[in-house]
Amino acid sequence: MISRYVAYHGTPQGALSITGIPDAKTMFEPLVPGAHKVPNTNIYRAPIHGDDPVAFGRWAADQIEQAIIMEGPSSVAAVFLEPVQNSGGCFPPPPGYFDRVREICDTYDVLLVSDETICAFGRLGHTFACEKFGYVPDMITCAKGMTSGYSPIGACIMSDRLAEPFLKGTTYFPHGYTFGGHPVSSAVAMANLDVFDKEGLNQRVLDNESAFRATLEKLNDLPIVGDVRGDGYFYGIELVKDKATKETFNDDEAERLLRGFLSTALFDAGLVCRADDRGDPVIQLAPPLICGQEHFDEMERILREVLTEAWDRL
Repeated sequence: MISRYVAYHGTPQGALSITGIPDAKTMFEPLVPGAHKVPNTNIYRAPIHGDDPVAFGRWAADQIEQAIIMEGPSSVAAVFLEPVQNSGGCFPPPPGYFDRVREICDTYDVLLVSDETICAFGRLGHTFACEKFGYVPDMITCAKGMTSGYSPIGACIMSDRLAEPFLKGTTYFPHGYTFGGHPVSSAVAMANLDVFDKEGLNQRVLDNESAFRATLEKLNDLPIVGDVRGDGYFYGIELVKDKATKETFNDDEAERLLRGFLSTALFDAGLVCRADDRGDPVIQLAPPLICGQEHFDEMERILREVLTEAWDRL
């Protein structure tokens, strides 16, 4: 299995193996063998091609090909990628990235799994985020957005090609779960998806995503803001000590900044968001899909006030 640095894919033994966050895994090791990591798409921290998104996207995708070749294509089952990587601070794919990844997976007969636990169901303005970036995965993993969190659910969606062996004869998938196919959560999901259609929530995100980005990008004038990145209604703001050099905070500084001040101060000011240091320190925003400009302005105002105070405290 191939996944990306700092990516989060879950905490069961197999999922934890492909999770790319060292601190999340240490206490549970040794884990399932055969999980290999490749660079993510954080162009702000790009080792090369940081000034050319197309070249960087090609380079990042080609690292997947190199990992497949190094391990031997016949031993590589799948590549697990989020459309926009959550952990680390909302890394969107560079132009052409997923086109190249799809080409690589087809060349070596490796499955492409789109982990859309975060990005599906309107977060990027589509039912599935792979639609937005123009690629067709072999499998999609998804969960909470299917019911908008009102009832627990998770799903794995697969192509006809993958499903075919299980649709005839006596072949079966030998994994079962106590609440698999639960009728209540399934009914909630269907009702929730009807609301998406009736209220046009996906289109609302597409209509307003540019305004959300533009409003957040106003924060670039703050000395503590290094990068504003993301897609749809899903954005990360990376915090730095020095904008010119992109110098980040050490572990103790990040702890004092994020948990010692920002998390509480932002919440007290009326903004529910994530202050995260699983990569470099970031603030992540995933607003309700009904939000509009008045809400974007309120978020920007709160962030500006709290981040200004955070800088003065450094």
